[in-house]
Amino acid sequence: MTEPSAPTEPTPSPAQPPATGYVVPPGYAMPPQPMAYAPARKTNGLAIAALVTSIVAFNLCFPLTFVGAIMGHVARRRIRETGEDGDGLALGGIVVGWIGAAITLAGTALIVYGIANGFFDEPAPIVY
Repeated sequence: MTEPSAPTEPTPSPAQPPATGYVVPPGYAMPPQPMAYAPARKTNGLAIAALVTSIVAFNLCFPLTFVGAIMGHVARRRIRETGEDGDGLALGGIVVGWIGAAITLAGTALIVYGIANGFFDEPAPIVY
């Protein structure tokens, strides 16, 4: 009996995976490619400015909080018209701005009341 000669090269198996590493079963197509992300929407710059102005004015100069509140209202109107992002930033600017404005008005009213009632006058000298 003679022995059959051994093959010199290995024969590729029919289920050998392609170069991508994904084995496609017979009778099926390759899976679809993943979808690309939608581009991010632009954030309204005026909304960012409204929030920053309100916070900075709240900490440094209360009368300027009016500016942040007004900018927030304008930013929200523009956001509704253009569909940009930043509505929450604009709302934050409005809230912080009007709270700062209320504190400014209350402080001004207290100072005027104190001046009207003589709280800031010099005390009378004490005679012993």
